[in-house]
Amino acid sequence: MPGECVDGGHFRANGIRQHYLRCKGPGVPVVVVPGIVSPAALWTHVAQALAADGYDAWVLDVRGRGLSEQGPQLDYGLDACTADLEAFLAAAGLAAPAIVGHSMGARIGARLAARSAAVGSLVMLDPPASAPGGRPYPVPAARTLAMLEAARRGEGDAYLRQPGIAMWPEPLLRQRAQWMASCDPRVIEAAYRDFHEQDIYEDVARAHCEVTLVVATASGVINQEELSRFQQSQPRLRVLRAEGAAHQLQAENTDLCLRVLRQALPKGVRHAS
Repeated sequence: MPGECVDGGHFRANGIRQHYLRCKGPGVPVVVVPGIVSPAALWTHVAQALAADGYDAWVLDVRGRGLSEQGPQLDYGLDACTADLEAFLAAAGLAAPAIVGHSMGARIGARLAARSAAVGSLVMLDPPASAPGGRPYPVPAARTLAMLEAARRGEGDAYLRQPGIAMWPEPLLRQRAQWMASCDPRVIEAAYRDFHEQDIYEDVARAHCEVTLVVATASGVINQEELSRFQQSQPRLRVLRAEGAAHQLQAENTDLCLRVLRQALPKGVRHAS
């Protein structure tokens, strides 16, 4: 039934096993690309809400996360992840879907939108705005790695309950502690390297589709100078502000996240009241 995750599986695409979850709906296909250590399972509640609105919602496990392929033989860099996404869309038979990328996933979506017409529209949820010559990404890599290592030791639940670490609601916090353990720690080094060495502004400037930038105002990930730089790089950029939202807005501010997505995504499907 619409709103339930009734499908999921694997494609062999770009030479690796790629896992996805799907919540079927009759309308526009939407592909969610999560962040650094966020397997697809942590976005199930968002996909269910989008499917209830009529969207055909897919969530991808980026390589090295969840049930997608991982290992020392794999390149976890931005270009490899971008090639994965393009191959996944082709394998799934999705022609120009809407891409919703969160954090690192937004940078993957932006790189594909700059290189290909495979993306129908792009929604970037609070992407890291670091680039060559810019300020460092404000969330330290050491913190992300410590969180992941705790999960892999079976101590993620206790780690996430420490003051100042996470404000996730109970069911999602427990789910996060469980699924983070599926991530390869090497993905963190690759992601942070590319945050600082790859230029997201060039990708946004060259995008072949409509781009919406969502700024989570309480996260500190995008400051005013960086927002201005995004707007200068793409004059047609649509900017939506998620007032008071944290970086992990899909979990800590879910209702607001969904309201913003309903503004940003292509119309033509039923919306919940």
